Amino acid sequence: MAEEFPQAKVEVLAVGERSSQLRQVIEHQHLRPGGTVSGPTLMGLADAALYVAILGELGLVALAVTTNLSINFLRKPAADSAIVAQCRLIKVGKVLVVGEVYLYSEGMEEPVAHVTGTYSIPPRR
Repeated sequence: MAEEFPQAKVEVLAVGERSSQLRQVIEHQHLRPGGTVSGPTLMGLADAALYVAILGELGLVALAVTTNLSINFLRKPAADSAIVAQCRLIKVGKVLVVGEVYLYSEGMEEPVAHVTGTYSIPPRR
């Protein structure tokens, strides 16, 4: 992540077994009016979790790109807690990878969002 996505301020907690776990500290710029974490922040973390899981499974595929990302906001995230992403890859094909991510406010048992995403994998040369 430091090489390919230095702008992403996420902590990689675990990678492997077609999965990843990431954590993002929530700061003022991640909040929206109403005292909740913004949708773009949650979506960005989920997208990063998918990317990390894919890199963990396939190796460095820097040009893998998101082709679809769908999010269901389930409950209000805590504005004063980090967000933890737990990603699991559902299908790893030659061209497409499909995965899902559950997002949690750190310390909460129930997820704040559920995300599904698809990545396109460039052909190997």
